[in-house]
Amino acid sequence: MKFKNNVQKIWGVLIFLSIVTCVEVALGYIKPDILNGQFLALKYLNWIFIILTLVKAYYITWDFMHMRDEVSGLRRAVVWTAVFLIIYLIAILLVEGDYIYEVYKDAAVSFDF
Repeated sequence: MKFKNNVQKIWGVLIFLSIVTCVEVALGYIKPDILNGQFLALKYLNWIFIILTLVKAYYITWDFMHMRDEVSGLRRAVVWTAVFLIIYLIAILLVEGDYIYEVYKDAAVSFDF
């Protein structure tokens, strides 16, 4: 099996991450109306941003931390632990954020967000 040289790898990573970032920026600028629906208290557009950010984080880990060259057990331990913790963080933020929103919404004190 022939491996790519480092220059080709770096250009590949740059192009991939640039494309994903351009998609994120374009979606953030355009904000299509079709993505205004909600799923689990977040707009579809926010879910797309979260997923694309996870894709970029996974790819950076895969390439720059050389996970592609490691044994599968170590890859799974590193990647799945990070994925689990990120999903856990998102769940906590959604639950707590919704609670705080409901407290402010139902409180006698008005707020202007």
